[in-house]
Amino acid sequence: MSEKTLTHILYVEDDLDIQAVAQIALEVVGGLSLKTCSSGAEALASANAGFVPDLLLLDVMMPNMDGPTTLLELRKLPATANTPVIFMTAKVQSTELDFYISLGAIGVIAKPFDPMELSSQVRALWSKAN
Repeated sequence: MSEKTLTHILYVEDDLDIQAVAQIALEVVGGLSLKTCSSGAEALASANAGFVPDLLLLDVMMPNMDGPTTLLELRKLPATANTPVIFMTAKVQSTELDFYISLGAIGVIAKPFDPMELSSQVRALWSKAN
């Protein structure tokens, strides 16, 4: 296989309203398959249970385990050790963006996002990285 296709996304977002909008945007509009988790701990459990995503889509600001911490923990698991990651956050100043990129993110999507554009943004970042 020359190019991997983007199909399965592990999406971690603690805000249920944002979660619902993103799920519709990515599944209905974008035709992608989502495994949605409400916390970093839930994401780790999914990865440990054998879910192997093509992409990690992580909210930055979450209680208990934030996005960067969740990513560090996911990197320790074989299923997600090298999975590309995109952060979603309202904090998009250049110092923050540099930090997310330093963690290995292939991109950052600003919140609030446009539901009609979300799957295109995700695919564009995915294509650029692959």
